[in-house]
Amino acid sequence: MKQKPALVKEWPLLATIVTTVLFVVFGKRWLADLSDPVWFGLMLAWLFGVILTSTFALVRHADAIALKLGEPYGTLVLTLAVTGLEVMMIAAVMYTGSGTPSLARDTMFAVVMIVLNGLVGVCLLAGGLRYHEQTYNLYGANAFLAVIVPIAVLGLVLPSFTASSPGPTYSSFQATFLIVMSIGLYVIFLAIQTLRHREYFVAPNDTDAEQDAHAEQSGSTVFHSVMLIAYLLPIVILAKQMAVPIDYGIRVLGAPTALGGFLVAVLVLSPESLAAIRAALANRLQRSINLALGSALATISLTIPAILTIGFLTGKSIVLGLDPADIILLLLTLVVSIITFALDRTNVLLGAVHLLLFLAYLMLIFDK
Repeated sequence: MKQKPALVKEWPLLATIVTTVLFVVFGKRWLADLSDPVWFGLMLAWLFGVILTSTFALVRHADAIALKLGEPYGTLVLTLAVTGLEVMMIAAVMYTGSGTPSLARDTMFAVVMIVLNGLVGVCLLAGGLRYHEQTYNLYGANAFLAVIVPIAVLGLVLPSFTASSPGPTYSSFQATFLIVMSIGLYVIFLAIQTLRHREYFVAPNDTDAEQDAHAEQSGSTVFHSVMLIAYLLPIVILAKQMAVPIDYGIRVLGAPTALGGFLVAVLVLSPESLAAIRAALANRLQRSINLALGSALATISLTIPAILTIGFLTGKSIVLGLDPADIILLLLTLVVSIITFALDRTNVLLGAVHLLLFLAYLMLIFDK
């Protein structure tokens, strides 16, 4: 079958550039008065839709580069690209308008809930319905969770119980310790994933057929790298524009504060989530787990240090600690995840449990 020219596939880039130019020129006027609900909805939907479309295109190029590298390097490229995008979007939204010091916390919590409950639940449920049971490499999942659990608790739970700084925050010394520890653990994990124990993250019966098929039509690495940067820069600019209606919705309309973090998490996770679900439906559960748990690990291991460093440089207080209801839900999620990935076979029951926890998270956003 004849393929479309490479540039024809990049129509989202044109839409992104046009939208970026329009909002740079007219954005201040368009976003000055959002009191009309129709206009407010139009601005938010326009910006959200363009950023989401661009994010899919950006991850497509990151995936093309990743396929050339193979597992586990391929999944690593994807997770780092998504985490970098997440950090830039959080920073852009946090420091636009009145901002909110808890946005980073809300986004990281949303990522953990979406990934460990929503995404894992859908993958296990969809795969279980089609194949009854699916297998994966147990050692790899346990390695992910061994790092996710302590960093999640130290980063999102412990700040609510410390007394050296006001509120659910860390003191400078505590924040510095968390930055060093998070980065250090992630570096050690990368050494395990890419060098010492690569076999933990590859399914025993995995083949390179899919990788070879994609590699033949993925284009040059240089082209995809250039396009990845071309998509990334406008997304950051548009994120600052989207921060205005998000801030207005929270400050004026009384929307839940956590909703801003949830929207950012949905934007950055949608492409990777779609790839993970497709892999589960193709009976490639190992790739689904690498994508899902890799996203959660990269988020808490890299986003926390990045946001805390930005807070140091700007002098802005960063709220990390969750409230009691969210702490209980996070700890329950971690316990259920440990139980789920203690078995080398998955089924629909495990997927249903995770999905119910995700629905509980959505309920608590609007009624806590």
